[in-house]
Amino acid sequence: MSEQFSLLLPVWAGDRPDHLTEAFRSTVDQQSRRPDQVVIVRDGPVSAELGARLAELVASSPVPVELVELARNVGLGPALDAGLAACRHDVVARMDADDISLPHRFAVQMPIIESGFDLVGSGLLEFGTHPDDVVGTRTPPTDPDEIRVRARFADPFNHPTVVYRRDLVRAVGGYTDFALMEDYLLWAKMIVAGARVANVAEPLVRYRVGAGAYSRRGGLRQLRAELAVQRRFRRLGFTTRPQFLRNVVLRGGYRLVPERLRRLVYKRVIATYRA
Repeated sequence: MSEQFSLLLPVWAGDRPDHLTEAFRSTVDQQSRRPDQVVIVRDGPVSAELGARLAELVASSPVPVELVELARNVGLGPALDAGLAACRHDVVARMDADDISLPHRFAVQMPIIESGFDLVGSGLLEFGTHPDDVVGTRTPPTDPDEIRVRARFADPFNHPTVVYRRDLVRAVGGYTDFALMEDYLLWAKMIVAGARVANVAEPLVRYRVGAGAYSRRGGLRQLRAELAVQRRFRRLGFTTRPQFLRNVVLRGGYRLVPERLRRLVYKRVIATYRA
């Protein structure tokens, strides 16, 4: 049976109006199967230009849009939780304000959700200065058992590509304020709760890779977040003690190596790439 679904899209002061327009148009106007509602969360004050673009997109949208305006910047996790509260439908699709969805994205993902899955992601194409400047293809595991095994070491989902059931997300506590790792922690909680998970290998989203993408994955702040999420995984019973120790050594060490080496490790070990 065909189900209605909401699109959840957060925006903050660091987003560019032109990128937001591409993201919105590609994920709403240009979809062969459009969302039935769009929830945009404005995470704190934005520039006049970005605010005007938001108003323009809301006014011209072919589907109803609810704009959730937060008085201050609260971070991605709490902003998404606020947006989930405004979603009218149990099925929710995620999108970021600087990426681009392929036109058939939801025509592919929604039938999988409707067949009984709770969380469905897809592959993505990483691009540089323009959408045709593809610099990598990130392909997630597709078999549910492989996804669950992979999740004990690395994030098995590409967050901007996921579609999930809101009620299960909220039942496990939502995203919460867990900066830098909120999505990975959420998937772990959903898997522990028995979520039926799947991925589509086909890239259904073009992911913008800006300057400093690999430098941001390292440093002490990332290391602290990594150690914190590994401790949470252990308390949840999501990982065994040997897995916890492996992750602390390998994933923690990855945060501290030079950027050039981090780029290589990410592509060959942390994420899954193909030519």
